[in-house]
Amino acid sequence: MCGIVGYVGKHSCAEILLGTLEKLEYRGYDSAGIAVFDHDNIEVRKAQGRLKNLRERMEKDGVPSGVAGIGHTRWATHGEPSDINSHPHNGGNVTIVHNGIIENYKEIKNFLIGKGRHFVSQTDTEVAAQLLDYYYNGDPIEAIVETMHNVRGSFALGIMFKDFPGTVFAVRKESPLIVGIGAEESFIASDVTAILNYTRDYYLLEPNEIAVLSPYGTNIYDLHYNKLSKPLMHADWDENAAEKQGYAHFMLKEIHEQPEAVKTTIRSRITDGLPDLEECGITLEMLRGFRNIHVVACGTAMHAGLVGKYIIEELARVPVNVDIASEFRYRDPLVTKDDLVIIISQSGETADSLAALRLSKELGAKTLAIVNAKGSSIAREADMLIYTLAGPEIAVASTKAYMVQISVMYLLAFSIALANGAINEDKCRELTAELVKMPERIEKAVQLEENSQYAASTLVNAESLLYIGRGLDYALSMEGSLKLKEISYIHSESYAAGELKHGTISLITEGMPAIAVVTQKRLVEKTVSNMKEMKARGAYVIAVCAEGISIESDAADYIISLDECPDILAPMTAVVPLQLIAYYTSVLKGNDVDKPRNLAKSVTVE
Repeated sequence: MCGIVGYVGKHSCAEILLGTLEKLEYRGYDSAGIAVFDHDNIEVRKAQGRLKNLRERMEKDGVPSGVAGIGHTRWATHGEPSDINSHPHNGGNVTIVHNGIIENYKEIKNFLIGKGRHFVSQTDTEVAAQLLDYYYNGDPIEAIVETMHNVRGSFALGIMFKDFPGTVFAVRKESPLIVGIGAEESFIASDVTAILNYTRDYYLLEPNEIAVLSPYGTNIYDLHYNKLSKPLMHADWDENAAEKQGYAHFMLKEIHEQPEAVKTTIRSRITDGLPDLEECGITLEMLRGFRNIHVVACGTAMHAGLVGKYIIEELARVPVNVDIASEFRYRDPLVTKDDLVIIISQSGETADSLAALRLSKELGAKTLAIVNAKGSSIAREADMLIYTLAGPEIAVASTKAYMVQISVMYLLAFSIALANGAINEDKCRELTAELVKMPERIEKAVQLEENSQYAASTLVNAESLLYIGRGLDYALSMEGSLKLKEISYIHSESYAAGELKHGTISLITEGMPAIAVVTQKRLVEKTVSNMKEMKARGAYVIAVCAEGISIESDAADYIISLDECPDILAPMTAVVPLQLIAYYTSVLKGNDVDKPRNLAKSVTVE
């Protein structure tokens, strides 16, 4: 969600702050601002809207000159998007930027009003700034410690004290924050991608740790004032991965990166033709004998879990439940020590998923994390860990992260089935060999751009549409529907094809688009029958189907045909045209494809 940056060094920092904030735009935001030590003053510039609005404000009001400062992109939670509610916020001697939520802000605000404090914004951030100033008596760390003892929530703060020019403080509780270390300069950032142009070396700030960035160096303390020694981490991402490299949008670039991302994710996890997860610390013995498997995730990651459910149950014959993380933690789940809980999260910081992980561990279950972000909270806290090696994904609407998540789910399903004796080594090698061929098949699916663009042209003026499928195709249609609504803003819903006659078919009107996913050969006849039901009632039906599947003209108006592959692996190719249809629909509508309205890439609050 919100993005935090900070800089202390020898260079004028205003442009550095803006440049690093640009790298965090993918997280989603509706306003932006910076605060810079300009001689003895802290100069603040902020504006509602995109960063270009902030640049225009700075051209009008002047660019602060200084070598230390903090910056922020805000995604509104408390108070509407506005200049006043934009960060940074001031609390007297203290200026802060804030990512996350202060849960007890009303209680603190009432306390501070009782002490004669006045507030100008609607935000919980100003409450935190005022509380820091209330506790400040000349010792910044003491004020931070007292504040941390009295606030509840998931948050990270970048802080400047007027009496300490040239110094930036930072602290976190749950929400991610790193401290970058460069040549005679240091940074804070919500994400390592923000600082790749300046340094690849960083410290991962743990909850309740305080970083002090000054002209004399960087130190980190705990809440007991102890100076900490931490391992310096190194980001091995290519900074070009966070650039468009000639593509019109990051989303299109990331769709094209999927074949290589899958290859990178699976190739080091196959030995002698069999899945080998030992480099992830996972053996067949560890995967053997679980009574139930629970997959917990949010959004697109949850849809990857649904694909995993179908293939694990089919191959390993182990019951799999898939839960939305925000529901799992509040429904008193039936999880025991004999169960495995799989948490899927691209960022590794998704608040609801992290809470579900902790609850599962409390209930005694073994936990396995599937994440992309190294060193993230979910990665560190799970019992077992598989990294998806997608590299940075900048577009808010996930594509390649989803693809590598399902790649891992296939490796995991094959391994669980082999561990439980549900398949033998020969069958496992056969399935793994087909998985190894998937990058080439995905590449052929990416080449269906013209077909997908034509399909998108038939959707661009639609007010609503349906996606349908059966089995794995139903799981896939849910992701296709989500992708379209995320970036085109067209209302779309996904339904199990067999459910149409139980009420949903009443929504069909003349010319209404419907997209049917048809890759599971044993289900073709039934799905085609449902397509005919829709078309007979006036729907314009687009079919995404596997090669060799015959669909009559009275069942579909337009057909996108995929390269042949085993049914069980079809989601890896069939999702590509669904991604491209969503992308081109958004482009044709003139939307901001990479930064859709109201959405955030990393959801670090409930």
